[in-house]
Amino acid sequence: MKNLLLLFGGQSTEHEVSCRSVLTVAKAVNREKYRPLFVGITKTGEWIPVENTGKIEDNSWREGKRRAALLPDATLKSLVFMEEDGSFHLEKVDIVFPVLHGKGGEDGTVQGLLELAEIPYVGCGVLSSAISMDKVSTKLAVEKTLTKQGVRQANYIALRHSEWKKEKRREEICVDVERELHFPVFVKPSNAGSSCGVSKAENKEELLKSVDFALTVDRRVLIEECIKGRELECAVFSGIPGEVKASSVGEIKAAAEFYDYDAKYNNPNSQTDINPDLPEGIEERIQKAAKSVFLAVDGFSLSRVDFFFTGEEIVFNEINTMPGFTSISMYPMLFQKAGWNIEELVENLISSAENRPT
Repeated sequence: MKNLLLLFGGQSTEHEVSCRSVLTVAKAVNREKYRPLFVGITKTGEWIPVENTGKIEDNSWREGKRRAALLPDATLKSLVFMEEDGSFHLEKVDIVFPVLHGKGGEDGTVQGLLELAEIPYVGCGVLSSAISMDKVSTKLAVEKTLTKQGVRQANYIALRHSEWKKEKRREEICVDVERELHFPVFVKPSNAGSSCGVSKAENKEELLKSVDFALTVDRRVLIEECIKGRELECAVFSGIPGEVKASSVGEIKAAAEFYDYDAKYNNPNSQTDINPDLPEGIEERIQKAAKSVFLAVDGFSLSRVDFFFTGEEIVFNEINTMPGFTSISMYPMLFQKAGWNIEELVENLISSAENRPT
């Protein structure tokens, strides 16, 4: 039996979602093949061993006094457990499933540690995770492949904190936004998960406030044209390097003006539709584009690729390399529709870890 480490929580704004996602994954793990080990990461960065999922469900895991650390030593491939009495012991780790969303989990940092330790893990690698987490970097990476697919992405202006501090440059950016993008626009931190720090600006005054807000989340900001269209998502899976399977397309029907973190996880009126009525050929084009985007960022294992459909054109939005696994998450629902129940999906994901390209 192999030891499967499930990492969850994390220091990102998506901490709570990760705690819900790991419960779904844990219940689907084949206990005849894998012995799950749970380590929760608090918002302040403590790594706490968790004995069972009950402590995750009631949130009592955060009160644990023991600590754990994943060693980068490639010859040990182990967790070190530190007990309350000061003693410690090692536990071998065969596979890691980092059920972590956002910064510190989905951005290549944990993946880098796992690469050093030479432990197989579920999900995209260091490069693809880092690129996909950063919105500006994603746009640069996928531009050429999208053009070949006849799919575009929203026009944008990117800026750094150092630019925004200069009054002259700030005024130039505002002029460029009004001339090239036109109001309203969306303002997003370049490196943040689940629409955190995103706001809509209808005019210059709101733009100034929105950029200041986004800069509290990240040092780079993306100002993007407003795309009015249906929000469509496609799940992708790759268990063998170079081979990518795309699910059917699902639609997000947000209860708010846009599908931000609160609309996604806290508004019961937001809905997901895994059987949207789309014009002929649109689903196939989105599936093809999703696979191309995934390969363009050197993706592996899993991702969810998001688009808008305006009625006339398909517009790429973003790629998520560790999508949610909650009860309302699109990724597992789309693959369930494709014929994989949650147990099969989790088994396939764990198996992909051992086929990672080197």
